[in-house]
Amino acid sequence: MPLFDVYPLYNVTPVKGNDVHVYDDKGTEYLDLYGGHAVISIGHSHPNYVNAVSNQVANLGFYSNAIQNPLQVELAKRLEEISDCKDYQLFLCNSGAEANENALKLASFKTNKARVIAFNNSFHGRTSAAVAATDNPSIIAPINAQQQVTFLALNDIEGVKRELEKGDVCAVIVEFIQGVGGLDQGTAEFFEQVDTLCKANNTFLIADEVQSGYGRSGKFFAFQHYKVTPEIISIAKGMGNGFPIGGVLIHPSIEAKYGLLGTTFGGNHLACAAGLAVLNTLETDNLIDNVNEISDYFISKASTIPEIKNIKGKGLMLGLEFDFEVAELRKKLIYEHHIFTGGASNKKLIRILPPLSIKKTHVDQFFEALRQAL
Repeated sequence: MPLFDVYPLYNVTPVKGNDVHVYDDKGTEYLDLYGGHAVISIGHSHPNYVNAVSNQVANLGFYSNAIQNPLQVELAKRLEEISDCKDYQLFLCNSGAEANENALKLASFKTNKARVIAFNNSFHGRTSAAVAATDNPSIIAPINAQQQVTFLALNDIEGVKRELEKGDVCAVIVEFIQGVGGLDQGTAEFFEQVDTLCKANNTFLIADEVQSGYGRSGKFFAFQHYKVTPEIISIAKGMGNGFPIGGVLIHPSIEAKYGLLGTTFGGNHLACAAGLAVLNTLETDNLIDNVNEISDYFISKASTIPEIKNIKGKGLMLGLEFDFEVAELRKKLIYEHHIFTGGASNKKLIRILPPLSIKKTHVDQFFEALRQAL
């Protein structure tokens, strides 16, 4: 049976990973500056992660949410402590798309409204409402297009105000640093005014932290760079360091009731063990401090290369923008220099999303390779 051919694939077959490196089936070492779409947060095969997952699967990998699971309680407690999101409630699911789907559903339930405001170049997932709020018509099927979504430009505060005052918007969903869209950001003034307008119009602000969360921006969440209080925060990717897990952080003002949300696999024992290993390692290895140190170093090195016309993003969620399309440059980096980087809907931009454990020597290796490739 052939695989359903929906992915253009590079001719590389990784079989092993260690920290910031992966190794292919021929034994070639690659520097991973993409982390499998920002998923690898604490490094490939971190011993804390391997031990936690191995020990848990040897005991109990899964049971349904119909029973007590103390690992969920422990994960929620550690997440509150490390993220500083005091008193939020946690709903666990399996992916970023599912997290955003549940976030939008919850906003609609609680406000009794249906329309969503999203932003140009946004990406929130590939499921029903999440993909409708994604600014890419080519991946929106007719069944998704029946959702009520209005797209606005980042920093268009007058547009946000006008739409919210119509009274039918349940949620404003925003990436505080856009991922697939190309690392664009709104201004602090814009984000803070959006938060104020949402609260004045019975509309939930949803912070999509699926890619930018878990320290990648230099703070635990990207929205924490601003004075805002989201009603809902969606998380995934770096949350499990490769194990499928997602979640929704829900403001304490939002009341739960039985049956409001649900999932079969979300919050299973193995996922929680992986999630706890990530949180504990972020803290013990001081990885968020490392993000800020390496980010400054990376940006200083990037500033010395004249071909780089713009440096976007924060922390270790960065974009290097050129005045030409970068597909061939990225192929050179992979095949000739053995370095993984990421692309974006902005075809002139390379995305940099390495494990948060990256060191300055790896940055030096990348820029030496980039100079040669250019």
